[in-house]
Amino acid sequence: MQDTLYTLPVVNQITPYLSQRQLGDLPIVVISHPKVRAAIALQGAHLLSWQPSGQQPVIWLSEKTPFTTGKAIRGGVPICWPWFGPAGEPAHGFARNMPWTLTAHDENEDAVLLTFTLESNAQTKKLWPHDFTLLARFRIAEHCEIELEAYGDYEATAALHSYFQIADIAQVEVSGLGNSFIDKVNDNAVGASDGKQTYLNRVDRIHTAADDCSVIHDKAVKRQIEVYHHYQSDVVTWNPGPELSCSMGDMPNEGYKTMVCVETARINKPLKSAGESPARLGTTIRIVKK
Repeated sequence: MQDTLYTLPVVNQITPYLSQRQLGDLPIVVISHPKVRAAIALQGAHLLSWQPSGQQPVIWLSEKTPFTTGKAIRGGVPICWPWFGPAGEPAHGFARNMPWTLTAHDENEDAVLLTFTLESNAQTKKLWPHDFTLLARFRIAEHCEIELEAYGDYEATAALHSYFQIADIAQVEVSGLGNSFIDKVNDNAVGASDGKQTYLNRVDRIHTAADDCSVIHDKAVKRQIEVYHHYQSDVVTWNPGPELSCSMGDMPNEGYKTMVCVETARINKPLKSAGESPARLGTTIRIVKK
């Protein structure tokens, strides 16, 4: 799936490193840079792929997800906003299902910088009665930086719902998750943790006192993925396990074996936007080869 993104026909060559292509119904911005390649769907300003040169793919994307207008993409880094989970319809908010606009871009020998914008409109007002301007900024380089900036007057919950590509979930441990969590699999029970998580079955936890950096230890390929969290109150980790994976139409039955979600979130302390003071949520992703 990842390689397919980079072989799509070019619709518009925007700059030497930046092109627009089409995947199903969805326009895709593809970055082909000497140091990195990446792809972002205009729907949701949704990162689909990020792969520094010489590295295996870092972002997981389902082979079964439909690239259909208005349909959420399974995998990548969905922007969940202005609510997380089932707090409204659609689940995880409308930002990931709406078309964004590429409003700024720059590039140099080290990085490509992109800004996508979503503004309130008649469709969003039916779902959520607030005026807003959302900016999603990406710095695509040997590290990947994503920052969400929200202007307006309101409170919102949000997450950068990052799916990471791993070799074997049975050999994965995530550390830096802090000492307390809310267990979504177990009726929101509050649990204590040593800050480490393995994935022997379905896991869905909101860690409420996590460190500013979570580390995915992908032992089968001797790789670590460092996930730095900015402006967060929570870190969510999720893997559907075999039963749920098999029940999801947009996920392969074995999909759970090669992915893990480690998400930068604001759930228990909502983001507050006021006037010219935007709310922010961000993440930085780095690869460390062991």
